[in-house]
Amino acid sequence: MELVLVRHGLPERSDNSADPPLCAKGHDQARRVARSLASERIDVVFASTMRRAVQTAEPFVAISGHVLQTHPDIIEFDRGSGAYIPLEDLKRDDYEAWKAFVAGGQGADVAQVQKTVVTALEDLGVRHSSKNVAVFCHGGVINVWTAHVLGMTPRLFFEPGYTSVHRYLCARSGERNLVSLNDLAHLRDP
Repeated sequence: MELVLVRHGLPERSDNSADPPLCAKGHDQARRVARSLASERIDVVFASTMRRAVQTAEPFVAISGHVLQTHPDIIEFDRGSGAYIPLEDLKRDDYEAWKAFVAGGQGADVAQVQKTVVTALEDLGVRHSSKNVAVFCHGGVINVWTAHVLGMTPRLFFEPGYTSVHRYLCARSGERNLVSLNDLAHLRDP
């Protein structure tokens, strides 16, 4: 199975919701990644239940004709926080808070999130073996899954770009291979 993880587009910043919609730039990013993926063989499409992931997936399912399925365990660290601050904003505005967050502070149980995400993605692999599965999700999901595939301690170790594409091969025998990370070619202007 090829597993294709796509980070959501840029959402609006929100002080009163952890689940804001995409901003105009985020919608443009979602359309661009949809056009890029349209020529690929993708058999099944999933998204996190969070609005920013679903809205990022919608242009692709509209082009491809797939039915979008959501999965409650493809989760992001901030889903219960009551606010959404893009990590790049947090890093710029409050570097100490950003450092604490990526180190697993501020209520983020990285090991538990990894366990939940890995279980969910491995389940998709079992249910859809020999298929190509696209999952529209979050930077935290991509970090903990990639750490799992690479045999690393669960942590946030890189910054996936908005609508970045990440590819993995998942064999029935249990082997997991990283193919590519942080592909943003679809965002380049011609």
